[in-house]
Amino acid sequence: MKFSRACLFPLLALAACATDTASDVSGDYEELDTTTVIDTPSPTAGAYFPADRDTLDRGAYMVRLLGCGSCHTDGAFEGAPDLERALAGSNTGIAFTNPLGDELPGIVYPANITPDEATGIGRWSEQQIGDAIRSGIGRHGGRRIPTMPWQGYSGLSDDDVAAMVAYLRSITAVSHEVPVEVSPGQSAVDPYVYFGVYRSKR
Repeated sequence: MKFSRACLFPLLALAACATDTASDVSGDYEELDTTTVIDTPSPTAGAYFPADRDTLDRGAYMVRLLGCGSCHTDGAFEGAPDLERALAGSNTGIAFTNPLGDELPGIVYPANITPDEATGIGRWSEQQIGDAIRSGIGRHGGRRIPTMPWQGYSGLSDDDVAAMVAYLRSITAVSHEVPVEVSPGQSAVDPYVYFGVYRSKR
């Protein structure tokens, strides 16, 4: 697998809403030099092949094109992705409230989207995975996932979503539990990024 330096699409949607400048960043944050787009892992032979190879290739293409690995791979925010955990979630979170205005922002840690049954999406239905991609709805439908750029994905065709679901079910399951979401006003133990540019020094 390879990775290249590129703009991180999902976080650019958040960055477009930012009005803060670099001079506003306090000493609690450090500026990151790079983000990454990560090649998708190959399907595991025999793991999930009700779909044909063309469908899996299409799903892999869509997952890479949409930059899923850039959020859902540990180390990717810092420009050093752990390729042994590609798509297995991130120990670095994303602030979903403004940490420059809120001393203790809300933070979500991108989920493990490999088919691991305990820590990933192995027990999710195809409908649940599709709803998370296209509508940002969590497994139990309680609310939308903070920072998931579902608005940009809402126009995906049924065939594209089905291909992505088939592909995500076909890759190697990786056991990796990510930190739990931090509500606004609570202190975070694990690091997080803000607009994909600044990382907390925790």
